[in-house]
Amino acid sequence: MNFKALLFDLDGTLLDTAPDFVAALNIQLALHNRAPMPESAVRSCVTHGSVGLVQAGFGINPSDGQFDAIREEYLALYLNNIAVKTVLFEGVQRVLDTCSDRNLPWGIVTNKPWKYAEPVLEQLNLIKKAATVICPDHVKHPKPHPESMFAACNELSLLPDDCVYVGDHRRDIDAGRASGMRTIAAAWGYIDAEERIEDWGADHIVEHSSLLHNLLFNR
Repeated sequence: MNFKALLFDLDGTLLDTAPDFVAALNIQLALHNRAPMPESAVRSCVTHGSVGLVQAGFGINPSDGQFDAIREEYLALYLNNIAVKTVLFEGVQRVLDTCSDRNLPWGIVTNKPWKYAEPVLEQLNLIKKAATVICPDHVKHPKPHPESMFAACNELSLLPDDCVYVGDHRRDIDAGRASGMRTIAAAWGYIDAEERIEDWGADHIVEHSSLLHNLLFNR
């Protein structure tokens, strides 16, 4: 696969952040005298951010009068425990190392706000290695709109056709395709059980993160 830059979604694609999301939720549930939830029960909710996690943990919807306060409390707890258990997915470090060896820039295009993306990348020593990090704060229209993809290309001084984008949600593939990038669906990510990845229209589907290197570099 010929490309000049590799771009990733963050949560569920580059980083396995679910353990820290779930830990923060269980801290909050304990504060409200509620039973903890197993990671397996809420892991797929991570792709829906704090809204999905609060819905899963407390059984309430955004229209509930208490929702905003509970969500803000949750986000504060997550920020205070943002990189305790978070790690790169298996095999991803090898991909990043090969990009470095070949002078191929890699970066991140995420819907995770900069307030949370920056500290987790800083603590994992990735922030200075990424050639670009585009968050919703940096654009008017986040994914699935392609604006953030174009913003990354501008920072890299490359065309979308020069880039490959890897993501674990349909909005990632929609944004990548709309911008003209080649896309890879990360089947190892935080995907709802009812989702059919085959319907997303990605150029490639990779079942496990350890297989990504072989697809990108054919070895």
